Amino acid sequence: MSPQRAAAAADTAQGTALPPSPGLDAAWAHPLLGRLLRGQSHRRQLDRRHPWLLDTAVVLIVALLSLPDLLSSSDHGPFGETGSRAELPSGVLVAFAAALIMPLWWRRRAPAVTFFVISLVSLAQWSLGVWQQAGISTLIALYSLALHGSLRALGWAAALTVAELTLAVCFLVPLEHPLLGLFFLLGTATAAIAIGLTLRIRRMYLAALEDRARRLEIEHGQRVQLTAAAERSRVAREMHDIVGHNLSVMVSVADGAATLAANRNEQSAEALRILGDTGRQAMGELRRVLGVLREEQEDVRSLSPQPGVRDLDPLLARVRAAGLTVTYRTVGDLDSLGSGVQLTVYRIVQEALTNTLRHAGTGSAAEVTVAADAGAVRIRVADTGPPPGAPVRAKPGPGTGDPGHGLVGIRQRAAMYGGAVTIGPRDTGHGWIVDVVLDVPSAPALPASGEQSASGEQSASGERLP
Repeated sequence: MSPQRAAAAADTAQGTALPPSPGLDAAWAHPLLGRLLRGQSHRRQLDRRHPWLLDTAVVLIVALLSLPDLLSSSDHGPFGETGSRAELPSGVLVAFAAALIMPLWWRRRAPAVTFFVISLVSLAQWSLGVWQQAGISTLIALYSLALHGSLRALGWAAALTVAELTLAVCFLVPLEHPLLGLFFLLGTATAAIAIGLTLRIRRMYLAALEDRARRLEIEHGQRVQLTAAAERSRVAREMHDIVGHNLSVMVSVADGAATLAANRNEQSAEALRILGDTGRQAMGELRRVLGVLREEQEDVRSLSPQPGVRDLDPLLARVRAAGLTVTYRTVGDLDSLGSGVQLTVYRIVQEALTNTLRHAGTGSAAEVTVAADAGAVRIRVADTGPPPGAPVRAKPGPGTGDPGHGLVGIRQRAAMYGGAVTIGPRDTGHGWIVDVVLDVPSAPALPASGEQSASGEQSASGERLP
């Protein structure tokens, strides 16, 4: 941004001037145009601070132009000899001139009222055979109405001007050359309206450019913030998945080593306990940092223990409470899995059931199976789809490019453990299946299975792909 534009923007912040549009950078850099724009900016600042200066100057200029008519008793009009001019006292002429000039003081604050007052005074003096140079006030009033006033009022004003001028030239104040006089009078009135409308359109165009530039700057700032937020979220997720998991393993090893050293009465037991406590403190600090990076508002929940396999029962109870029939089956010793794996299992089941509730409805039934065997964990969530007669729910098409945050989260969590993900319709043609296989360290398989069935709800968010 150029120094001139920066200064103008600072003045705008103080309510003194409008900032030039960023689209006018080339004009501001041009030697001649830049000087004109800077001069216009200074004049606008002066006019905003002292608006009465310009109004007073206009009134004085028109008054000076009307002095020859007031000081001379000639019957010459602007377009040759006028008809028989009534012998009027000079005080009446001065009164007419003042009545034509003084309303210009309010031409910007009340342009319509100013014009109609001047028109009325002009018609009165023409009816008495008086034609003064102060009649230029009508043109200034038309210009001000076109620039500042209502367009509807401008239309009425233009029609009234044509009628008055025709009446004055042809009947009230006969001229030596009436056609020539009417042509130039209507031409100057049209020019005044055209200039006012041109400047009005230019101001509207510049205001639109400035508004568009401000909007683009705001949108650019928002995009930068969104990009930064997404990057913070990605970094936080990576820190949690990598650093948090490894740190929890270190704490577990330290606690185990401290217990073993205490049983053997070794001096290293106290140091190992301190190591474990320090690791737990570091995990708490890590979660606080992640909460800041993610800009989360739920600080308390971010510091609470992460859910695991044992938390699937409360989750399924909430799902059943919503009316969804759920069957839950487990195979193997899931409690021996690491906390990171258990969290992944919990989130995958949570997202899959949310998809079932959202797309199949509460009239559907779902089967959840979690099996741990031979260094792998398999999570399978299958539903029966909407019941017959239920309204078909909208599904995102394959070309939308928006798979949904839930499914993206499932794939990302599975990718952390080199897992394979299968998401799509069931082979039976009814319902949906989410099948995830995670590659985890082998654990002793202790077959233990259980089945439950009923209906329910849960609160996480997920989406389904066709």
